[in-house]
Amino acid sequence: MSLFWRVFALNAVVLGSATALLLWAPVTVSVPVVLTEALILVAGLAVMLVANAAMLRIGLAPLDRLTRLMATVDLLRPGQRLPERGRGETAELIRTFNAMLDRLEHERASSSARVLLAQETERRRIAQELHDEVGQSMTAILLALERAADDADEPLRGDLRQVQEITRGSLDEVRRLARRLRPGVLEDLGLISALTSLTGEFSTHVGLRVVRRFDTGLPELDDQTELVLYRVAQEALTNAARHAEASRIEVSLRHTGEAVVLTVVDDGRGSGVAREGAGIRGMRERALLIGATLDVSSPPQAGTQIRLTVPLVRKQP
Repeated sequence: MSLFWRVFALNAVVLGSATALLLWAPVTVSVPVVLTEALILVAGLAVMLVANAAMLRIGLAPLDRLTRLMATVDLLRPGQRLPERGRGETAELIRTFNAMLDRLEHERASSSARVLLAQETERRRIAQELHDEVGQSMTAILLALERAADDADEPLRGDLRQVQEITRGSLDEVRRLARRLRPGVLEDLGLISALTSLTGEFSTHVGLRVVRRFDTGLPELDDQTELVLYRVAQEALTNAARHAEASRIEVSLRHTGEAVVLTVVDDGRGSGVAREGAGIRGMRERALLIGATLDVSSPPQAGTQIRLTVPLVRKQP
Protein backbone atom coordinates (compact mmCIF):
# COMPACT_ATOMS: atom_id res chain seq x y z
CA MET A 1 0.00 0.00 0.00
CA SER A 2 1.39 3.41 -0.94
CA LEU A 3 1.99 6.11 1.63
CA PHE A 4 -0.94 8.18 0.30
CA TRP A 5 -3.44 5.36 0.68
CA ARG A 6 -2.02 4.39 4.05
CA VAL A 7 -2.57 7.90 5.44
CA PHE A 8 -6.00 8.07 3.78
CA ALA A 9 -7.00 4.73 5.32
CA LEU A 10 -5.84 5.81 8.78
CA ASN A 11 -7.89 9.00 8.62
CA ALA A 12 -10.88 7.14 7.17
CA VAL A 13 -10.86 4.69 10.09
CA VAL A 14 -10.77 7.50 12.65
CA LEU A 15 -13.45 9.59 10.93
CA GLY A 16 -15.64 6.54 10.27
CA SER A 17 -15.44 5.53 13.93
CA ALA A 18 -16.41 9.05 15.02
CA THR A 19 -19.34 9.11 12.58
CA ALA A 20 -20.57 5.72 13.81
CA LEU A 21 -20.48 6.92 17.40
CA LEU A 22 -22.49 10.00 16.48
CA LEU A 23 -25.05 7.92 14.61
CA TRP A 24 -25.68 5.29 17.25
CA ALA A 25 -24.75 7.04 20.46
CA PRO A 26 -27.53 8.82 22.37
CA VAL A 27 -25.97 12.21 21.76
CA THR A 28 -27.88 15.26 20.47
CA VAL A 29 -26.90 18.87 19.84
CA SER A 30 -29.31 21.56 20.99
CA VAL A 31 -29.60 25.16 19.83
CA PRO A 32 -28.24 26.92 21.77
CA VAL A 33 -25.63 24.30 22.75
CA VAL A 34 -25.92 22.89 26.25
CA LEU A 35 -22.76 22.77 28.31
CA THR A 36 -22.81 18.99 28.77
CA GLU A 37 -23.27 18.47 25.02
CA ALA A 38 -20.34 20.78 24.29
CA LEU A 39 -18.17 18.90 26.73
CA ILE A 40 -19.10 15.58 25.12
CA LEU A 41 -18.31 16.92 21.63
CA VAL A 42 -14.97 18.39 22.74
CA ALA A 43 -14.02 15.12 24.46
CA GLY A 44 -14.94 13.18 21.33
CA LEU A 45 -12.84 15.53 19.18
CA ALA A 46 -9.89 15.11 21.55
CA VAL A 47 -10.18 11.33 21.44
CA MET A 48 -10.38 11.42 17.65
CA LEU A 49 -7.29 13.65 17.36
CA VAL A 50 -5.28 11.48 19.75
CA ALA A 51 -6.27 8.32 17.90
CA ASN A 52 -5.41 9.92 14.55
CA ALA A 53 -2.00 11.12 15.85
CA ALA A 54 -1.18 7.69 17.29
CA MET A 55 -2.06 5.87 14.08
CA LEU A 56 -0.13 8.36 11.94
CA ARG A 57 2.87 8.00 14.24
CA ILE A 58 2.83 4.24 13.77
CA GLY A 59 2.34 4.53 10.02
CA LEU A 60 5.13 7.10 9.51
CA ALA A 61 7.64 5.61 11.99
CA PRO A 62 9.84 4.14 9.20
CA LEU A 63 10.27 7.63 7.74
CA ASP A 64 11.36 8.96 11.13
CA ARG A 65 14.01 6.22 11.40
CA LEU A 66 15.16 6.97 7.87
CA THR A 67 15.44 10.69 8.66
CA ARG A 68 17.53 10.03 11.78
CA LEU A 69 19.86 7.73 9.87
CA MET A 70 20.25 10.25 7.04
CA ALA A 71 21.24 12.91 9.60
CA THR A 72 23.87 10.74 11.33
CA VAL A 73 25.25 8.41 8.65
CA ASP A 74 29.03 8.49 8.26
CA LEU A 75 30.69 6.78 5.31
CA LEU A 76 33.79 6.19 7.43
CA ARG A 77 31.67 3.89 9.62
CA PRO A 78 30.21 1.52 7.03
CA GLY A 79 27.34 -0.88 7.60
CA GLN A 80 24.69 1.51 8.91
CA ARG A 81 21.44 0.27 7.38
CA LEU A 82 17.71 0.22 8.07
CA PRO A 83 15.81 -3.08 8.02
CA GLU A 84 13.84 -3.59 4.82
CA ARG A 85 10.41 -4.90 5.76
CA GLY A 86 7.12 -4.95 3.94
CA ARG A 87 6.15 -3.39 0.65
CA GLY A 88 4.97 -0.04 -0.59
CA GLU A 89 6.56 3.34 -1.07
CA THR A 90 8.15 3.55 2.38
CA ALA A 91 9.82 0.14 2.11
CA GLU A 92 10.98 0.96 -1.42
CA LEU A 93 12.40 4.27 -0.19
CA ILE A 94 14.36 2.46 2.54
CA ARG A 95 15.67 -0.12 0.05
CA THR A 96 16.73 2.65 -2.32
CA PHE A 97 18.49 4.53 0.49
CA ASN A 98 20.35 1.38 1.60
CA ALA A 99 21.41 0.73 -1.99
CA MET A 100 22.64 4.32 -2.26
CA LEU A 101 24.72 3.84 0.89
CA ASP A 102 26.24 0.69 -0.64
CA ARG A 103 27.29 2.63 -3.73
CA LEU A 104 28.61 5.61 -1.75
CA GLU A 105 30.65 3.42 0.60
CA HIS A 106 32.14 1.52 -2.34
CA GLU A 107 32.99 4.76 -4.17
CA ARG A 108 34.41 6.31 -1.00
CA ALA A 109 36.61 3.27 -0.38
CA SER A 110 37.82 3.29 -4.00
CA SER A 111 38.59 7.01 -4.02
CA SER A 112 40.33 6.79 -0.62
CA ALA A 113 42.45 3.93 -1.91
CA ARG A 114 43.55 6.00 -4.90
CA VAL A 115 44.31 9.03 -2.74
CA LEU A 116 46.29 7.05 -0.16
CA LEU A 117 48.21 5.24 -2.89
CA ALA A 118 49.12 8.61 -4.38
CA GLN A 119 50.20 9.83 -0.93
CA GLU A 120 52.44 6.81 -0.39
CA THR A 121 53.97 7.29 -3.85
CA GLU A 122 54.66 10.94 -3.09
CA ARG A 123 56.13 10.02 0.31
CA ARG A 124 58.51 7.59 -1.37
CA ARG A 125 59.55 10.21 -3.93
CA ILE A 126 60.20 12.89 -1.30
CA ALA A 127 62.05 10.44 0.95
CA GLN A 128 64.23 9.35 -1.96
CA GLU A 129 65.05 12.95 -2.84
CA LEU A 130 65.86 13.76 0.79
CA HIS A 131 68.17 10.78 0.97
CA ASP A 132 69.83 11.16 -2.42
CA GLU A 133 69.92 14.92 -2.94
CA VAL A 134 69.77 16.70 0.43
CA GLY A 135 71.54 13.93 2.34
CA GLN A 136 74.43 13.67 -0.07
CA SER A 137 74.81 17.45 -0.28
CA MET A 138 74.93 17.77 3.50
CA THR A 139 77.43 14.91 3.69
CA ALA A 140 79.65 16.76 1.23
CA ILE A 141 79.33 19.91 3.36
CA LEU A 142 80.36 17.92 6.44
CA LEU A 143 83.47 16.64 4.69
CA ALA A 144 84.36 20.13 3.49
CA LEU A 145 83.91 21.55 7.00
CA GLU A 146 86.10 18.81 8.44
CA ARG A 147 88.91 19.57 5.99
CA ALA A 148 88.56 23.29 6.63
CA ALA A 149 88.62 22.77 10.39
CA ASP A 150 91.78 20.64 10.16
CA ASP A 151 93.59 23.40 8.24
CA ALA A 152 92.23 26.33 10.25
CA ASP A 153 93.77 27.97 13.29
CA GLU A 154 92.07 28.77 16.56
CA PRO A 155 89.54 30.27 17.24
CA LEU A 156 88.25 29.66 13.68
CA ARG A 157 88.76 25.92 14.10
CA GLY A 158 86.39 25.86 17.08
CA ASP A 159 83.74 27.77 15.14
CA LEU A 160 84.05 25.36 12.23
CA ARG A 161 83.72 22.38 14.56
CA GLN A 162 80.56 23.90 15.99
CA VAL A 163 79.10 24.43 12.52
CA GLN A 164 80.07 20.86 11.69
CA GLU A 165 78.10 19.54 14.66
CA ILE A 166 75.07 21.63 13.69
CA THR A 167 75.26 20.29 10.16
CA ARG A 168 75.60 16.72 11.44
CA GLY A 169 72.49 17.19 13.59
CA SER A 170 70.58 18.57 10.61
CA LEU A 171 71.69 15.59 8.52
CA ASP A 172 70.41 13.20 11.19
CA GLU A 173 67.08 15.03 11.21
CA VAL A 174 66.81 14.80 7.42
CA ARG A 175 67.48 11.07 7.59
CA ARG A 176 64.88 10.68 10.34
CA LEU A 177 62.30 12.51 8.23
CA ALA A 178 63.13 10.29 5.28
CA ARG A 179 62.60 7.18 7.40
CA ARG A 180 59.23 8.50 8.61
CA LEU A 181 58.15 9.20 5.05
CA ARG A 182 59.29 5.83 3.73
CA PRO A 183 59.54 3.03 6.32
CA GLY A 184 62.26 1.05 4.60
CA VAL A 185 62.62 -1.22 7.63
CA LEU A 186 59.01 -2.32 7.09
CA GLU A 187 59.86 -3.59 3.64
CA ASP A 188 63.19 -5.12 4.66
CA LEU A 189 62.55 -6.60 8.13
CA GLY A 190 58.78 -6.76 8.58
CA LEU A 191 56.08 -5.22 10.74
CA ILE A 192 57.39 -6.06 14.22
CA SER A 193 60.85 -4.66 13.49
CA ALA A 194 59.31 -1.56 11.90
CA LEU A 195 57.06 -0.90 14.92
CA THR A 196 59.97 -1.50 17.28
CA SER A 197 62.09 1.00 15.37
CA LEU A 198 59.21 3.50 15.22
CA THR A 199 58.47 3.38 18.95
CA GLY A 200 62.15 3.48 19.88
CA GLU A 201 62.80 6.49 17.68
CA PHE A 202 59.64 8.17 18.93
CA SER A 203 60.65 7.66 22.55
CA THR A 204 64.12 9.06 21.91
CA HIS A 205 63.07 12.22 20.06
CA VAL A 206 59.82 13.05 21.90
CA GLY A 207 60.87 12.06 25.38
CA LEU A 208 57.81 9.96 26.26
CA ARG A 209 57.95 6.50 27.77
CA VAL A 210 56.74 3.99 25.19
CA VAL A 211 55.89 0.43 26.28
CA ARG A 212 55.76 -2.27 23.60
CA ARG A 213 53.70 -5.45 23.86
CA PHE A 214 54.01 -7.46 20.65
CA ASP A 215 52.83 -11.06 20.37
CA THR A 216 55.26 -13.56 18.93
CA GLY A 217 54.23 -15.78 16.06
CA LEU A 218 51.93 -13.28 14.38
CA PRO A 219 50.40 -14.52 11.11
CA GLU A 220 51.82 -13.33 7.81
CA LEU A 221 50.03 -10.25 6.54
CA ASP A 222 49.97 -8.75 3.07
CA ASP A 223 51.99 -5.63 2.33
CA GLN A 224 49.02 -3.26 2.36
CA THR A 225 47.80 -4.51 5.74
CA GLU A 226 51.25 -4.11 7.27
CA LEU A 227 51.51 -0.59 5.87
CA VAL A 228 48.09 0.37 7.30
CA LEU A 229 49.02 -1.00 10.73
CA TYR A 230 52.31 0.92 10.64
CA ARG A 231 50.72 4.21 9.52
CA VAL A 232 47.93 3.97 12.12
CA ALA A 233 50.48 3.37 14.88
CA GLN A 234 52.56 6.27 13.59
CA GLU A 235 49.57 8.64 13.51
CA ALA A 236 48.36 7.50 16.94
CA LEU A 237 51.78 8.17 18.49
CA THR A 238 51.92 11.59 16.84
CA ASN A 239 48.44 12.51 18.09
CA ALA A 240 49.31 11.43 21.63
CA ALA A 241 52.47 13.56 21.63
CA ARG A 242 50.80 16.65 20.15
CA HIS A 243 47.40 16.73 21.84
CA ALA A 244 47.14 14.32 24.79
CA GLU A 245 49.87 15.75 27.06
CA ALA A 246 50.75 12.15 27.92
CA SER A 247 53.79 10.83 29.75
CA ARG A 248 53.38 7.13 28.91
CA ILE A 249 52.14 5.34 25.79
CA GLU A 250 51.54 1.64 25.38
CA VAL A 251 51.60 0.05 21.92
CA SER A 252 50.42 -3.54 21.59
CA LEU A 253 49.97 -5.85 18.63
CA ARG A 254 48.11 -9.08 19.31
CA HIS A 255 46.69 -12.01 17.40
CA THR A 256 43.19 -12.87 18.65
CA GLY A 257 41.34 -15.61 16.81
CA GLU A 258 40.79 -14.51 13.23
CA ALA A 259 42.01 -10.93 13.67
CA VAL A 260 45.13 -8.91 14.39
CA VAL A 261 44.55 -6.08 16.87
CA LEU A 262 46.71 -2.98 17.18
CA THR A 263 46.11 -0.90 20.32
CA VAL A 264 47.69 2.42 21.26
CA VAL A 265 46.83 3.74 24.74
CA ASP A 266 48.13 6.90 26.37
CA ASP A 267 47.72 8.29 29.89
CA GLY A 268 47.03 11.83 28.75
CA ARG A 269 43.99 13.97 29.31
CA GLY A 270 40.75 12.31 28.26
CA SER A 271 37.84 14.37 27.04
CA GLY A 272 34.97 11.92 27.54
CA VAL A 273 34.36 11.75 23.79
CA ALA A 274 37.35 11.67 21.50
CA ARG A 275 37.42 14.55 19.05
CA GLU A 276 37.67 13.33 15.49
CA GLY A 277 40.18 15.51 13.77
CA ALA A 278 41.98 15.01 10.49
CA GLY A 279 44.34 12.47 12.04
CA ILE A 280 41.63 10.11 13.28
CA ARG A 281 39.60 10.44 10.09
CA GLY A 282 42.74 9.62 8.13
CA MET A 283 43.16 6.49 10.23
CA ARG A 284 39.54 5.52 9.53
CA GLU A 285 40.12 5.92 5.79
CA ARG A 286 43.17 3.67 5.97
CA ALA A 287 41.20 1.10 7.96
CA LEU A 288 38.56 0.99 5.22
CA LEU A 289 41.19 -0.07 2.69
CA ILE A 290 41.66 -3.44 4.39
CA GLY A 291 38.17 -3.91 5.83
CA ALA A 292 39.37 -3.16 9.36
CA THR A 293 37.49 -1.53 12.25
CA LEU A 294 38.88 1.49 14.10
CA ASP A 295 37.55 2.24 17.59
CA VAL A 296 38.54 5.42 19.42
CA SER A 297 37.57 5.84 23.05
CA SER A 298 38.47 8.58 25.50
CA PRO A 299 36.96 7.93 28.93
CA PRO A 300 37.27 10.79 31.45
CA GLN A 301 40.64 10.98 33.17
CA ALA A 302 41.83 7.79 31.47
CA GLY A 303 43.65 8.96 28.36
CA THR A 304 42.77 7.84 24.84
CA GLN A 305 42.68 4.37 23.35
CA ILE A 306 42.90 3.70 19.63
CA ARG A 307 42.12 0.13 18.63
CA LEU A 308 42.45 -1.19 15.07
CA THR A 309 40.97 -4.64 14.48
CA VAL A 310 42.11 -6.20 11.22
CA PRO A 311 40.49 -9.36 9.87
CA LEU A 312 43.16 -11.96 9.27
CA VAL A 313 44.46 -11.72 5.69
CA ARG A 314 47.30 -14.02 4.75
CA LYS A 315 49.82 -13.35 2.04
CA GLN A 316 49.23 -15.09 -1.23
CA PRO A 317 51.92 -17.65 -2.05
